[in-house]
Amino acid sequence: MLSRFPNPCDVFVAGGGPAGLAAAIAARRHGLSVVLADGAVPPIDKSCGEGLMPDGVEALHEFGITIPDGEAYPFRGVRFVSGGIQAEAVFPRGAAYGIRRTHLHRIMADHAAATGVHMLWQTAVTGLHPEGALVAGELVRARWVVGADGANSRVRAWAKLDRHELDATSDATLNATLNAPQTKNLRFGFRRHYRVTPWTDFMELHWGRHCQVYVTPVNHQEVCVALVSSNPQMRLRPRIPGQPIPGQPIEDALGEFPELAARLKAAEPASSERGAITVTRRLRRVHCGRTVLVGDASGGVDAITGEGLCLAFRQAALLGECMASGDLARYQKGHRRLMRRPVLMARMMLFLAQHPHLRRRTMQVFQSSPRSFAGMLAMHVGAGSTRDYIANGIALGWELLKA
Repeated sequence: MLSRFPNPCDVFVAGGGPAGLAAAIAARRHGLSVVLADGAVPPIDKSCGEGLMPDGVEALHEFGITIPDGEAYPFRGVRFVSGGIQAEAVFPRGAAYGIRRTHLHRIMADHAAATGVHMLWQTAVTGLHPEGALVAGELVRARWVVGADGANSRVRAWAKLDRHELDATSDATLNATLNAPQTKNLRFGFRRHYRVTPWTDFMELHWGRHCQVYVTPVNHQEVCVALVSSNPQMRLRPRIPGQPIPGQPIEDALGEFPELAARLKAAEPASSERGAITVTRRLRRVHCGRTVLVGDASGGVDAITGEGLCLAFRQAALLGECMASGDLARYQKGHRRLMRRPVLMARMMLFLAQHPHLRRRTMQVFQSSPRSFAGMLAMHVGAGSTRDYIANGIALGWELLKA
């Protein structure tokens, strides 16, 4: 089977999700030959909020990808809802979309194929080799091997880059932490779709005592509901034949959100509930020899930010340039720079999640001073300058003192 593909190639990508596809497309845009392999059957799904922010849409456009009409639902801003208080702001520029992950994957895979990426689906990557990677036990010689195989990356472990984690739960302790009463960087995410006409053209974030719930319209008859929680009891368990169905975290959590529960009461579920783990992870190094990481494999921020896709796309664009020039040291520096804003936003939002009294005061400020919330949203999507961020932070701090 492998004889149908270039061997050797310039770039071998392990992982065919959005990050892997973006890295493959970026490499092809620089004239590099690319082989991509993934053990899954496309389109690949994942538990996520399915919101694509304006900076993510812009990053896709830079790859030559446009979301076709009818494949996504545009929304114009973000609304926070907490303790009976609402605050909302529109994006300073650009379009945002709610889009089913499977639709996005199909669009990106089709574009990758059109650019000349050779894709091996249902084909396991089984290891690294000094000359490339092992695919189904056979050697694919490659100048660069890209690990784009997600948060629990095997490529990262094979390259021993896990040893360079700064502040995260390592894969070696992941199983133990699932049963621990509390883990600093480990949270649980769930997603389900409901057939209901979207009631707003905003993406909503509902803040609860123990969790956060995102509601994103994905088409004219459907919304995506995603829950993120640090509570280890909120995780999917396998069904045992002959016993009752285990609790479903989203349905169970809606009791904290009566207004949202009322909107969804008569809505028919349009998908089964899916669960995943979200881990805050930063690495000192994201490359070793010919092996380099991108997307969640290279570190990530909590799902509360909604930054995963855009961050992966920006990393992939930079990686394409650096592989073409042969300078992965530049990718290391750029990767660190790209992580700064999402990490800062994650820390801010998680701090609000953990301190309800401060969150209430902040929400009061956002509601009474819409410019403060608009400034935070602009920072979130990368609009504005560092001076703008500092000025907005000072203004928000002053408003909190007055509140």
